[in-house]
Amino acid sequence: MPVVTIKLAGNLTREQKRQIAQEVTNTLERVANKPKEYVYINFDAQPDEDWAIAGQLLDEE
Repeated sequence: MPVVTIKLAGNLTREQKRQIAQEVTNTLERVANKPKEYVYINFDAQPDEDWAIAGQLLDEE
């Protein structure tokens, strides 16, 4: 049973999540031969202030 966590800064719309979920699920089915009903996807969106790159918080850019 594949469990995929997509961690990102900021938010996605419901439609973006739907489209990503479909494409990731289809890829696992096609490439790894995993049935769609066994693919679990979790979106972990966090505020920009919780992410830093090169010592700078993303919300400070």
